Amino acid sequence: MPAKEVRSDVLPRIHCITHFGSYDDEAIAVLEAVVRQGVDAVQVRAKSLSDRQIVAFTRILVDRLAGTSVRIIVNDRVDLALAAGADGVHLGRDDVPVAAARRLAPLGFLVGGTCRNADQAREAKAQGADYVGVGPVYPTTTKSGLPNPIGLETLRDAARVLPAIAISGINAERVPEVMAAGAYGVAVASAICRSPQPAIAARGLVDAIALA
Repeated sequence: MPAKEVRSDVLPRIHCITHFGSYDDEAIAVLEAVVRQGVDAVQVRAKSLSDRQIVAFTRILVDRLAGTSVRIIVNDRVDLALAAGADGVHLGRDDVPVAAARRLAPLGFLVGGTCRNADQAREAKAQGADYVGVGPVYPTTTKSGLPNPIGLETLRDAARVLPAIAISGINAERVPEVMAAGAYGVAVASAICRSPQPAIAARGLVDAIALA
């Protein structure tokens, strides 16, 4: 099933993955601030929340960021993404297949898949993914249980298949080398959400992508 719903030239390039101690008004304010700096996708990943809480938080985020160009994406759960009125879903290797999500998705709904190598990227493309999150590129402490870092050559191979969002251990200093390896964009969590100055950190990433 080809990914015809979303043009690659309008895919978001800088994904801020939520990584907060609590999902409250302060978290919303941080996300509003980083979107004003040019972050064009927010991925709601909140393992500590119930399904109901994820939907509620995402709905607030959708409402508060209405009128901006940011795309709101829910991690792992296409049902919650649709219930919350999000713009897309990002699916991990153990989540429902990309093809199943694509069958449920309305026109223009982003569907991203996770891959560790080019073969998995080709599988995601065949199932209708708009982009792939490729990683872990570098070591990270944000998420436990990840495999060893795949490195830049594997990222380069996967990026030849679909627009590749490099993930894991990404910061502004590493943007030039992942973009040189063929990444379309980057996804970050702690680099923004755990920064003492999230908006400034976001601006640094936006500027690094623009210069890459």
